[in-house]
Amino acid sequence: MGMHTFSSREFTRDVSAAKRAAVDGPVFITDRGKPAYALLSIEQYHRLSGKSDESLFDAMNAIPGGEGIEFDPAPLNLISPEVQFG
Repeated sequence: MGMHTFSSREFTRDVSAAKRAAVDGPVFITDRGKPAYALLSIEQYHRLSGKSDESLFDAMNAIPGGEGIEFDPAPLNLISPEVQFG
């Protein structure tokens, strides 16, 4: 597992490079030469936090105080325009 460091300026200029580097290990983002942030892949985060991969539904369902909230959205009636090719 590698560690990478990006200055804030480098990170802002090339977020994609930082995301690619995060696949290999944590990426530290510095402000004025001092580590200020850490970028991790979601797998690394789950491993560090002791949580397994959870769905968005699971994550939202774990929000404190959300018990008993009813959610019954109305169906969407989407009509797309006819597409003509050529």
